[in-house]
Amino acid sequence: MVLRVDIQPGFILWACERARLEPTDLYPRFKKLPEWERGESKPTMKQLEDFANATHTPIGYFFLPEPPKEKIPIPDLRTIRGQPISHPSPDLLDTLYAMQRRQAWLREDLIDCEAESLDFAGSARVTDDPQGVGLEMRRMVGLADGWAARVGTWREAVSELRRSIEELGVTAVINGVVGNNTHRKLDVDEFRGFALSDEFAPLVFVNGADAKSAQMFTLIHELAHIWLGESALTDTGLTSQPTQQIESWCDQAAAEFLVPAEELRACWRDIRHDESPFETIARRFKVSPIVAGRRAMDLRLVSREAFFRFYEEHIAQERKQRSDSGGGDFYSNQNTRIGELFATQVILAAKGGRVSFKEAYDLTGLSGGAFQEYADRLGVTLP
Repeated sequence: MVLRVDIQPGFILWACERARLEPTDLYPRFKKLPEWERGESKPTMKQLEDFANATHTPIGYFFLPEPPKEKIPIPDLRTIRGQPISHPSPDLLDTLYAMQRRQAWLREDLIDCEAESLDFAGSARVTDDPQGVGLEMRRMVGLADGWAARVGTWREAVSELRRSIEELGVTAVINGVVGNNTHRKLDVDEFRGFALSDEFAPLVFVNGADAKSAQMFTLIHELAHIWLGESALTDTGLTSQPTQQIESWCDQAAAEFLVPAEELRACWRDIRHDESPFETIARRFKVSPIVAGRRAMDLRLVSREAFFRFYEEHIAQERKQRSDSGGGDFYSNQNTRIGELFATQVILAAKGGRVSFKEAYDLTGLSGGAFQEYADRLGVTLP
């Protein structure tokens, strides 16, 4: 006799909605799904496990009296038209939980190794001048005036910026999918990044499905959260005025970091009559044209009307430029999906016996030969 699992029919629709799926999307795979929805039949344990995997739902949820109300585990500063966003996707939640686990492990390992705390983490306050803090962040990261203009592409600029941030001791992850699962792409419309503040193991995450030019701004916006000592989930961007003071402060600090007012005013005289001045600024500073235009508007170099006219014309093109962090060399991708700072610490801990290889595999999402090969590429020889 086949044992079937007694679950509430409402869980079927809830799991589909949670995963941003229509039940009809799963009908070919689960022939009895309509009957489960109506409560006319029950799935076997194996069928329930498969359904849980297909909807990225923890299987334990199906045994609760009613569907849980899931909450973002850090302050959620995302809004649409000033209103909070509810119902996080499993892709977002799984990404957040994975990064929190990595941070918790790294923090404990660094403390065990008697590492010193990072003075800059939590050193700023929202009452501080954000432009001044933005310039201080830039100095700490070690970027000279005009650095972005000397870098050939946005991709190279993002890579250089990410590496410089990691040299400060901040784990910087850029990924457009959940882990290495290219079938689970992260939604830019849901979030663009988040920051996990900590005095020993701060972490910033950028949605790699966004355009490279947009990733630049998100990366520094999240770094500003680290300076404030404030963890947050964000939908960064300069196309509107944030309703939260923290978000506005981080936007201003990031804008000054990436497009210093003094530098922009100095070059504006030469480019203001260009056919596409915002595009010229964007190429020079390796930011998105939207950020370039908004910065020019805030500095009163162009009118508000001119900026928003440009924004409306550009937004469709901006969306087309979005691309995930997939493609290319698998091991090179791990530098952004895991981060050399975190990966190196885990690999050294496994080599030194401070963590089992099984846990090291779980933490990095790599195993066996892939873990060994990545260690070799990072210059760590494993036994």
